Amino acid sequence: MAAKPHAHSSLPLPLLLLLLLLNLTPPSHQQQNQKISSVDLQALTAIKNSLTDVPSRGATAFFSTWDFAAPDPCSTFSGVTCTSGRVTTLTLGTGLSDSPGLAGSLPPSLADLTELTQLILLPGIVTGPIPFQLGRLANLRVISLTNNRLTGPIPQTLSLLSNLHTLDLSYNRLTGSIPPGLTRLPALKVLILASNSLSGELPHNVSSQLLHLDLKRNKLTGPLPPSLPTTLRYLSFSENEMSGLIGSLFDSLADLVHLDLGTNRLSGPLPQTLFRTTLQSLLLQRNNLSGWVPPVGSQPPSYGEGSIVDLSHNSITGELSPILAGVESLFLNNNRLLGNVPREYVKSVYVGTTRTLYLQHNYISGFPVEPGSMLPDTVSLCLSYNCMVPPVGMEACPASAGTKLSRPASQCSVFTYG
Repeated sequence: MAAKPHAHSSLPLPLLLLLLLLNLTPPSHQQQNQKISSVDLQALTAIKNSLTDVPSRGATAFFSTWDFAAPDPCSTFSGVTCTSGRVTTLTLGTGLSDSPGLAGSLPPSLADLTELTQLILLPGIVTGPIPFQLGRLANLRVISLTNNRLTGPIPQTLSLLSNLHTLDLSYNRLTGSIPPGLTRLPALKVLILASNSLSGELPHNVSSQLLHLDLKRNKLTGPLPPSLPTTLRYLSFSENEMSGLIGSLFDSLADLVHLDLGTNRLSGPLPQTLFRTTLQSLLLQRNNLSGWVPPVGSQPPSYGEGSIVDLSHNSITGELSPILAGVESLFLNNNRLLGNVPREYVKSVYVGTTRTLYLQHNYISGFPVEPGSMLPDTVSLCLSYNCMVPPVGMEACPASAGTKLSRPASQCSVFTYG
């Protein structure tokens, strides 16, 4: 039993020393929590009050470790990493396949974590707006809030984050236009806003040294931006409502590996400079592009494993150039191609380099098959609805190709095969 304060003077010296030591290291969790900043601890409390685990049988509850009576939240709270008692990274949600994620909304008190460098919200059903107060977190390098149900506009204040490297807000329900300041952030390398309901035109000034820009599946309108950073390696504007010409926009993007402009309203000639060695994914399907596929130049492209070119559902004309022979997945269907298929494509199909070759719904008049040759089982080849009858064994096509093997002769007679 502890002695009363007035009796301390009558206690033996060793007992006095023991009590002093106990008073220096008390078990009270209130003092032990001083290992984490009190401001950060209050912010974490507000976060837990604003978000909740979605109930699921057998799933691990993310907040089960967030016990505010614990000695050191920095070392026991899931998703929390600290440096010198300040929260520097915050990952909300388990990310496990059996977890439905979190529900609720993001609280403005996130902005009280002033040393935060990474904010990650894993897939769930979190709703409401993105707090504009995040623009106060000057140290943020990564914001990833994907696959939830966030609504409202992208806060203009995010354009104040001069250290931001990655911004991923994809697969939400965000509306409004893209803040023009975002594409001028000096440190930004990855910008992913795909699968939202963003509208308006793209910012005209894209001066950030981006490596990865993904804006697909939105409601963006207007032309392509007049210039893009030469550092780009991945670019997708697909499934929007963009119009105008492609022009020479991509001539200077020497490091570009993936280009996806499919399912827009782009028109005009097919730029020949797009057929070069670096591009391994060229997706321009479902536009209003015209012109010819260019002939092989002095340095023909070398397409590798996994390469894909999709020019389908356009108005591309003329005889097929050998330039795309060797592409693993090649979609040229639903155009106005004519003449014989070059032997380079036939060889690529039979050796299994090209695994998918869709040429249906064109005006092609011949596919020079070697007698007795057999297609590899791994190859999908479709030649239906052209100005020829597909060779035996080459009638396998997707259901969208229809059931007619060849075009009516009246449609083919309008072309001359000079």
